[in-house]
Amino acid sequence: MQHFPLLKTVGLALALFSGVTSVLGQSTTTPTLSGFVPARQAAQIKLEADFKAKQSSAAFKQHLEKLSSVPHITGSKENEQVRDYIAETMRKAGWQVDIYPHDVLLPKGPGDIAVELVEPIRQPLNIREFLFKEDKYSGDPRLTPGYNAWSGSGDVTAEVVYANYGRKEDFEQLKAMGISVNGKIVLARYGGNFRGYKAQFAQAAGAIGVIIFTDPADSGYMRGLTFPEGPYYSESVIQRGSLITTPYTGDPLTPGEAALPMDAKNTPKRLDIKDVVLHKIPVTPLPYGSATEILKRMTGTQAVPAGWQGGLPYTYRLEGGKDLKVRLMVKQEKAIQRIYQVVGTLTGAEFPDEWIIAGCHYDAWSYGATDPNSGTAMLLSMTESLGKLAKAGQRPRRTIKVCHWDAEEPGVIGSAEWSEQFRDELTQKAVAYMNYDAAVSGRKFGASASPSMKKLIIEATQSVQYPDSNKTVYQHWLGHKAAGNPTRVTGSSAPAVMAGEPTIGNLGGGSDHIAPYMHIGIPSLSAGMEGPTLYHSQYDDLYFYDKFADPTYKMGPTMEQVVGTMTLRLANADLVPYDVARYPTDLEVHLKAAEKAIQAYAPTYSISPLLNVVTDLKKNADACELARQNYLKSGRTDKLVELNKELRLLERAFIDPKGNAFGGWYKSLYASSDPNSGYASWMLPGLLYEASLKSTANLPDIEARYKKAIQTLSDKLLALSQGMGSPSAVGSSK
Repeated sequence: MQHFPLLKTVGLALALFSGVTSVLGQSTTTPTLSGFVPARQAAQIKLEADFKAKQSSAAFKQHLEKLSSVPHITGSKENEQVRDYIAETMRKAGWQVDIYPHDVLLPKGPGDIAVELVEPIRQPLNIREFLFKEDKYSGDPRLTPGYNAWSGSGDVTAEVVYANYGRKEDFEQLKAMGISVNGKIVLARYGGNFRGYKAQFAQAAGAIGVIIFTDPADSGYMRGLTFPEGPYYSESVIQRGSLITTPYTGDPLTPGEAALPMDAKNTPKRLDIKDVVLHKIPVTPLPYGSATEILKRMTGTQAVPAGWQGGLPYTYRLEGGKDLKVRLMVKQEKAIQRIYQVVGTLTGAEFPDEWIIAGCHYDAWSYGATDPNSGTAMLLSMTESLGKLAKAGQRPRRTIKVCHWDAEEPGVIGSAEWSEQFRDELTQKAVAYMNYDAAVSGRKFGASASPSMKKLIIEATQSVQYPDSNKTVYQHWLGHKAAGNPTRVTGSSAPAVMAGEPTIGNLGGGSDHIAPYMHIGIPSLSAGMEGPTLYHSQYDDLYFYDKFADPTYKMGPTMEQVVGTMTLRLANADLVPYDVARYPTDLEVHLKAAEKAIQAYAPTYSISPLLNVVTDLKKNADACELARQNYLKSGRTDKLVELNKELRLLERAFIDPKGNAFGGWYKSLYASSDPNSGYASWMLPGLLYEASLKSTANLPDIEARYKKAIQTLSDKLLALSQGMGSPSAVGSSK
């Protein structure tokens, strides 16, 4: 996972029904099949049972080993070998495979990096992970030093200032305490925001370099046994990662346009690199074993404020003092390089122009055993299982596409370029985008989703057995919250939680759902099994997976069952099984949260005018849901193409041509990544951005745009209910 990695949550499993045995056990759950007429339910239950008999831990493990046995960073020949394995596997499974090349600006690897103490002693600091005899993968000569993609180049020697997590509020607090970072090297710990914003805020405050380290309080010995004995960061583990913070996602040189190959007739005009806002100062990550050499020598007179102390055995200080000088050198070149999106297609038998899309990237910072390739392996297994069904005459009604993205780690680039290339087609045809980045990283299920996709996740997890237990995945999920990664993930907008349900998060930044969901408006979800992680380090290898992530290899098949269940239900339902009644419920939660954020500086502000529109939306959403239930119960299948097209376009009501003020590429008024944090989600970003500026100047215009979006959604729901009302009226409500 990358760029704005919020929930790289991972893959899902398939449905088990009454009296149907799966490879993973027996379930007594009564199936819930939203979207199907009664006459089709038995066939769908049988199909899902057939699907669930095809998973194999051995197949999942074999794919994972093939994908993750060597380091394969974006642009390497090893990554092209992974691409070819993915394509060949899908072809053998009977899928049509297309490979889409894009020529994008990328860093040419780590370049040259050095960090050293200059005063009071001369001492080079380690920028590479240790070799461990237990872990045969740790000595591969193709492994890189720890580095941050999109660092500026420079060679600076200066005093040091500690800036906690390097968040916007941390730099504001330093300024309020009279601590200047101007001309200094900033030392910041991972966590709290996307690493690129640590660099952006430091540069804006006048810093000449940034060093980022993982603190043992966040993911090290303060949390448990460290690698290789345990799953937590040990003293040499380094989190690599992208720094890019352009106000759009994708290739920096072609915002809003697909970066088609340079030799293609219709290749777009590219920006000059000097006109792209990239970081100018050198930035690099360090392990805490190296950071401690700086921290223990800091002699500034001020100890850090509450909450800033980390887990190393020293009182953390704000300043290093004049006697401590550190040298930071990074030389990192950028160049246009070719990347490849691998897309497998299983064409639908009845509705080929309605697309169900699942995706995961395949490039990694090293081996990528959990991130991302546990998701890749699970999707490859699913293409084989679905391929067997298709060969036996059980082809899906709608088209299923499984997409393997390149260049996610340097900035979520491949999926954005493909989405831009097929934007018009996706706007019309895409039913759902489901992201499975790192989807089988552990044993605890978690998910994030747009409102209309939440019920699908719940019903699918209720129909899949959790391994070695008498519980479903859903029941296990209810009892165990997925553990987030404290060095990576931060919350922003609170999720809208329904009583009695597990928490389904909001989609934020950090992975390949960004362009489908926030740029195009395709209903989306991200889901998977989470667990311990040495995120973006060289030890995300098969040794770690085998020892700490899932030694049983049963979670791959389980996730495949969840994912396959959701895919088959979306592909085969008569009416696409969106939860339309969820829109007003979630909107009300997020509107009240936005109101509270604005009232913090404008106490008389009221969101009531928009809540009033949501009241009307609720009436129409409830009526639409009732009409749909009646339509299906009566066994009607007239006008399915027209009705499903209207359903697909519901989410597009939030797509605004102007986009958001912090970046016009982010077209969705409903959700975006937090532009001050990166990973976190912003629900109703137009309102939250105004709140972040402590401004009311643009609220009338922003409210008018929200009112229009909500009213459009409400009108679409009304038209749908009328369309499902009587056979003669179907599709004629306009």
